[in-house]
Amino acid sequence: MMQQIYPTTPHNYSFELNKDFHFAAAHYVPVEDAGKCKHTHGHTYFANITIAGDTLDHSGFLVNFKTIKDLIHRRFDHGILNRDPAFSDEKPDYFPTTEVVARTIYEIVQAHLDTLQNQPVCLQVFLRETPTSYCVYRPKGAV
Repeated sequence: MMQQIYPTTPHNYSFELNKDFHFAAAHYVPVEDAGKCKHTHGHTYFANITIAGDTLDHSGFLVNFKTIKDLIHRRFDHGILNRDPAFSDEKPDYFPTTEVVARTIYEIVQAHLDTLQNQPVCLQVFLRETPTSYCVYRPKGAV
């Protein structure tokens, strides 16, 4: 994998973990204004998830890298995002745009982190849809 430099967010945590992975998925944006994107098409999405915290778990991990990848990869890889219950063809805030997919990845990851005793937090999700287009999602108040 080619080394990538990501936008960063300042924080005061002792540890910062970044997990890179990709997944292939199709989607469409169900409005006329979406142009060609209103038709079903696919991308190889590239994601980077930034997690931070102060306490390691019983294995010496902030969080297991494999777990983070599996949460997203198993759910979205080789699927049609519009069919996932996280997305909607009725509500613009839930159309599977890059912005909404990035936010959804954050929500999935943070929900898992909330179950961990050491309580790490997801600081940002970087999601590249094409070689020239990406989105960074940072939840308000995460830092």
